[in-house]
Amino acid sequence: MPDATDADGLTVGQVSTRLGVTVRALHHWDEIGLARPSLRTAAGYRLYTAGDLERLHRIVVYREIGLGLDRIRTVLDDSPADVPGALRAQRTQVAERIDRLQQLSAGLDRMIDAHERGLLLTVDQQAAIFGPQWNPDWPAQARQRYGDTTQWLQYAERSASRGPEEWQAIADAIAGLDRALGDAMDAGVTPGSPEANQLVERHREVFASYFPLTRQMQVCLGRRYEADPAFAAHYDGIRAGLATWFRRIVDASARAHGIDPDTATWQ
Repeated sequence: MPDATDADGLTVGQVSTRLGVTVRALHHWDEIGLARPSLRTAAGYRLYTAGDLERLHRIVVYREIGLGLDRIRTVLDDSPADVPGALRAQRTQVAERIDRLQQLSAGLDRMIDAHERGLLLTVDQQAAIFGPQWNPDWPAQARQRYGDTTQWLQYAERSASRGPEEWQAIADAIAGLDRALGDAMDAGVTPGSPEANQLVERHREVFASYFPLTRQMQVCLGRRYEADPAFAAHYDGIRAGLATWFRRIVDASARAHGIDPDTATWQ
């Protein structure tokens, strides 16, 4: 490495400022032989010449478009005729990356909407799937009431990935469960029986479409079905007394799993 005076080139710090790269990066490129300063002062400090700076400019450009250091070395040191091919290959990779980012952006938009709205369906879609008794204001009311809970977060994450077909399948599963509950009550199925316990487990599985439901949470939900006028009207509209019967089979199942329904909490 030829000796020079300080006026013959730029120091590492000066190049770092001029190109907007870190001193550490310049030292690394020097160590791996990608861009070495051509001069050294009498005091031993390395200096970059105009030619060195031109190479560094190209490295910065190629790095910003996504080329790795090994690929940059090849582009810089091999035949200039190879450069367009390398850049075309990189352009293809960039286009693929842009497509993935656009998909990610669309997914994030849906996730944001799901957190804020709860249900990513139009009013007409909601009516077609959930029936004429469905109130399209319910998701917004639920967001206002439960929006700061873990369960709303879990519900929103599931909702973001669902379209009308998935929601129709969930609505069908709920309707099927409601019919099974009414039929079981008519048949005289008793709380704590295998048939009743099977229905309790089925309820937890169906409800998991919204968020995971623990047994303690299910007890709390059973009490809400019985005490809340809207829920009670729904279940009692299927069969008179069904809300209370459902609460009783949930309580019996909870006891069988060592849970006291009287002290169960939402956890």
